[in-house]
Amino acid sequence: MTEHLIVYLEETIEIARVWGPVLIFVFMTVESSFLPFPSEIVMIPAGFMAARHELFPGTPLSAVVVAVLCGILGSLAGAYINYFLSLKLGRAVLYRYAKWFFLKRESLERAEGIFREYGEIATFVCRLLPAIRQLISIPAGVARMNFFRFSLFTGLGAGIWMIVLTVIGYQFGMRTQDMSYADLVHRSKALIHGHYMWLFGGCAAIVVGYVLIQRRIMHGRKAREADA
Repeated sequence: MTEHLIVYLEETIEIARVWGPVLIFVFMTVESSFLPFPSEIVMIPAGFMAARHELFPGTPLSAVVVAVLCGILGSLAGAYINYFLSLKLGRAVLYRYAKWFFLKRESLERAEGIFREYGEIATFVCRLLPAIRQLISIPAGVARMNFFRFSLFTGLGAGIWMIVLTVIGYQFGMRTQDMSYADLVHRSKALIHGHYMWLFGGCAAIVVGYVLIQRRIMHGRKAREADA
């Protein structure tokens, strides 16, 4: 699948020089909804083009900022599609007609199990996990997770992922002059897989910090209620 998408990517580079932010938003919306495809083939080339002054608005830093923001907004838009459809249709309808939404029942059950076990923080962590990042919005919608908290956790997770991919592409763009987009995507994916443990370690630290803070807040609240 990635190989076929790379071919189309190379054919749309000229369009992306002007319409890059719009394309990033659209592709990341699709990537984050029911039609998942590798986000690497969108955000890594965006960073690559930004480093070469080939992405709107032209200057490298501003182009990187615009690309990341468009990526986050697109990820949120796609997640909202899953969230609100799940909220409106409900669990039974989703499972019954999963195939019409290009979903596998096993994948839905896996996402639901993760959400039940880890709660709201799963919407943050799972944005960094392949094959599950799109689906975690579904159990969040079924469970009627608070919309603000859903947006916050989803945006944070998507933001980290957008920054990682864009910076990788940017670094390759600064260091190389004749790399093809196919080589860029493959070398970047290899780099990501080689350093995934660092990414997970950082996420684990954030999750532990969140849990500790939440427990401290809840403990303080219960203490105040007991004193009242």
